[in-house]
Amino acid sequence: MDGNDISETPSSESAEGLMETELFSVKDEPEMVEKESVEMKIHPDVEPMETNENEEGIGETSTSSNNFNVGSQFEKDSFKRFKMLLKKTENFSHCLSAGDVESVDVGAKGRPRNQSEGDHRHRKTEKEEDEELINQVKKSETLIRFEKTPFYIENGEMRDYQIRGLNWLISLQHNGINGILADEMGLGKTLQTVAVIGFMKHYKNASGPHLVIAPKSTLQNWINEFGKWCPSLKAVALIGIAEARADLIRNEILPGKWDVLVTSYEMVLKEKSLLRKYAWQYLVIDEAHRIKNEHSKLSEIVREFKSKHRLLITGTPLQNNLHELWALLNFLLPDMFALASDFDSWFTTNDMMGNQDLVARLHKVLKPFLLRRLKSDVEKTLLPKKEVKIYVGLSKMQREWYTKILMKDIDVVNGAGKLEKARIMNILMHLRKCCNHPYLFDGAEPGPPYTTDQHLVDNSGKMVLLDKLLAKLKAQGSRVLIFSSMSRMLDLLEDYCWWRSYRYCRLDGQTVHDERQKSIDEFNKPDSDKFIFMLTTRAGGLGINLTAADVVIIYDSDWNPQVDLQAMDRAHRIGQKKQVRVFRFITDNTVDERIIERAEMKLHLDSIVIQQGRLTDSQKALGKEDMLDMIRHGADQVFASKDSTITDEDIDTILEKAEQKTEALNKKIASLGETSLRNFALDAPSFDADSNYTVYKFEGEDYREKQKNVGGIGYWIEPPKRERKANYQVDAYFREAMRGGHAEPKAPKAPRPPKQPNVQDFQFYPKRLFELLEKEVYLHRKTIGYRAQRPPDLPTKEAERKQKEEQKKIDSAVPLTEEEQNEKIQLLTQGQSNWSRREFQQFIKANEKYGRHDLENIAKEIDTKSATEVEEYAKLFWERLDELSDHERILATIEKGEARIQRRQSIKKALDEKIAKYKAPFHQLRIQYGTNKGKNYTEEEDRFMVCQLHKLGFDKDNVYEELRQAVRSAPQFRFDWFIKSRTSTELQRRCNTLISLIEKEMGEVEVKRKHSQKSTNAPTANTNDPKTAAVTKSGQKRKSEQSTSKGTSSKRQK
Repeated sequence: MDGNDISETPSSESAEGLMETELFSVKDEPEMVEKESVEMKIHPDVEPMETNENEEGIGETSTSSNNFNVGSQFEKDSFKRFKMLLKKTENFSHCLSAGDVESVDVGAKGRPRNQSEGDHRHRKTEKEEDEELINQVKKSETLIRFEKTPFYIENGEMRDYQIRGLNWLISLQHNGINGILADEMGLGKTLQTVAVIGFMKHYKNASGPHLVIAPKSTLQNWINEFGKWCPSLKAVALIGIAEARADLIRNEILPGKWDVLVTSYEMVLKEKSLLRKYAWQYLVIDEAHRIKNEHSKLSEIVREFKSKHRLLITGTPLQNNLHELWALLNFLLPDMFALASDFDSWFTTNDMMGNQDLVARLHKVLKPFLLRRLKSDVEKTLLPKKEVKIYVGLSKMQREWYTKILMKDIDVVNGAGKLEKARIMNILMHLRKCCNHPYLFDGAEPGPPYTTDQHLVDNSGKMVLLDKLLAKLKAQGSRVLIFSSMSRMLDLLEDYCWWRSYRYCRLDGQTVHDERQKSIDEFNKPDSDKFIFMLTTRAGGLGINLTAADVVIIYDSDWNPQVDLQAMDRAHRIGQKKQVRVFRFITDNTVDERIIERAEMKLHLDSIVIQQGRLTDSQKALGKEDMLDMIRHGADQVFASKDSTITDEDIDTILEKAEQKTEALNKKIASLGETSLRNFALDAPSFDADSNYTVYKFEGEDYREKQKNVGGIGYWIEPPKRERKANYQVDAYFREAMRGGHAEPKAPKAPRPPKQPNVQDFQFYPKRLFELLEKEVYLHRKTIGYRAQRPPDLPTKEAERKQKEEQKKIDSAVPLTEEEQNEKIQLLTQGQSNWSRREFQQFIKANEKYGRHDLENIAKEIDTKSATEVEEYAKLFWERLDELSDHERILATIEKGEARIQRRQSIKKALDEKIAKYKAPFHQLRIQYGTNKGKNYTEEEDRFMVCQLHKLGFDKDNVYEELRQAVRSAPQFRFDWFIKSRTSTELQRRCNTLISLIEKEMGEVEVKRKHSQKSTNAPTANTNDPKTAAVTKSGQKRKSEQSTSKGTSSKRQK
């Protein structure tokens, strides 16, 4: 639909016409609709009489023949219902524009008129007309229309188009009509909603209660907007854990000292019994596409709430298909849009969309209920965003993993295996992970020990590009939003930011509500030092204002292009003073490229269909063949080489080429017509404006048909040369030989009860709780008739024994008693339920980094927990560590980290003692090389490196890069090309050798010192005691032998 058209009124084609002409001026609209429907029931035969001639061409067939089949009869009945809907809405609009509800009163039909015969000048007598005028005066109600910002809106002025939107909402409210506010993202839908709720309080004396249902990430933003724009409205957020909610309900909500209740979708499901008790003035649903599935639990529950007015807010009213639009309309107007099957049959491309007259009439139906404006039409001060697609290559490690993934399922890739959608989707997901970073796969990152340094960047093409781009943006003074669809990718980006010393904030689906708002406020502060805000696309793409950033980086694109658009609009919205630049990272010749092409075509097709005033038809879901084409794209090029394809060009050259490539791609897509876009195939790297998007056509001939005629394999990728790997373990060799070389079969997962609480071992619930839950599991398996499976990885006898034991537990399972049920409920309150897996992993990493005793620094690493909470959890963790399923691995990880800490302390102590021996260490320091002197480095160079390393701090980040700079700028080495040409890695290697020598030297000094102290402080022996005398004599003998040995050793050294 055209955004301008929708923002205009049905009668005068202008946004103001809806208000100025008082199109909706009926006092009690629900009553009017009810009467209209009564009239339709009384006269069911009106439509065939009125439309058998004029509308014959629209879809009715001749009824002269009585031999029509059942299908055609069904189509005729469906079409009659559609025409009835159009007729109802036309009458509906006519009555509204007339402003007289009595004109549709069925009881008024056929009323006798008392007039003289032959008087044809008047329809009513003077008395009747006078009575009518008096009644109109009594019933008339002034429709308020604002020309400027209402007095109750504070701390700013509403823009002109926002005031028009407010007037449109007031008009809907005045006539009791529900609607959809569908302005493009960033145009202030929240402010317009706050304004109409404030209007209800100050002009209608209806202060509440009002209900706003919004995504969890935007709740605090809604509370802030109410407090900022309309402080006279008291808004309360219903959010938090069960105990906090119970306290809030008891002390604040039930007393009723509030006007607006703001809550999330999840809270609606949990607190539905409370919310059903209220008769709401306004029921507002933000991001309303959450109820696009009418069968979802949320959709069913919100339909049960009693409300006088309903308002849906969404920036994307048409995300996928018309059925979703019907779900929204059904929620607003259940009487008019009752049957989804009728709606779907009326508005499909093959059936009705070809008739432009019907489409235009449908728009007349929708216009009263839906307002949509675009930024480009209303907000002239906001500069358009500039999007650049940057194509990057694969690193050597990425190519290896990409090849492994394809080779694992090469039969599917080559079309020989069974095309299971779940299997293809799994391949696609793994390829996307590989394009982002190979470290997303377990076991890919080198270690232990795991280090955060240059390899984190070098092993991913996108990270190499990001590293170059962020350095440039930092120098320009820009601030950046980074979006990724994978939360584990954000973990890697966090490590990168820590390594590069970039200040950042993070928001994902696991971020608690309070922390979300705190991060947003910190980033948006005028003097904020936060350079980067990293977000997951789904969690951070809705309702968040981050206009402090002027650069958006889409690290990996979402399947749904609308989600990426929403993410971009976190920065590109009202209040943005700078030009917003969007950089979309794409890995060249991979599945990444195909996903982007599909998204671009979907967006372009939507723009063609919607902006021309038509509705999108049902779009084809991503099928198995489409996914397979994505997987195959570029696979042969990946197999052809194992080398990296990452370019060494500087960032300015990369951006220049990216802009040229983006412009060329946009031109090619823009040149495609609607037919080509609908028929595009995903198995082609080229475009053709006149034909389908495919490479199978060559010189006017379609070679797909030749493939079918030949009967050969339709697609073949030559796999790389196999590398033979010898298995030198005898048992493993024979086990593999007996299996015929196939992978070891996995045991099928045993079923679990569907509604069991999610209890994790790191939350340290009582052991008794796990016993009760296990009893429920075995009872569930017994109920569904599940038979225990034999473990495949055990010898036959042991596997049979395990199977029998498991089956015995299933057969003997009984339901929990009432006492056990109560005990389970009590035990569920005794664990650390507020600790998520992400926080637990942060706790383990912090212990590894700082050691188990440095609780202060550990608490700083876990930004969602206070120091007290961390201290309590640490105490519990070390008391009950053995209860964790992988406690041995966790303990080994922490101990390795503590060993590294101890090692660093040992090195620091040795360096401190060595340097402290000299007054001028840069000139006097001597190193005892022994046999490890080496030929490349001079003693002067070694001395400088040791002293400078001590001065900089050997455990500091990037210390060897700083050491390299110090060496290159040292005057004594200005002619020493060898030392000046060493890389930071080579300097690090040499420093490690020198540190080992110094540690050895200082260790020997420490041993000598302890030995001398021991001999000096030895107590005088009691020679009268025979046992003591014997021990003393023996000790003197050993000392004498050691002295002799040392003397001999000394002579050998001399």
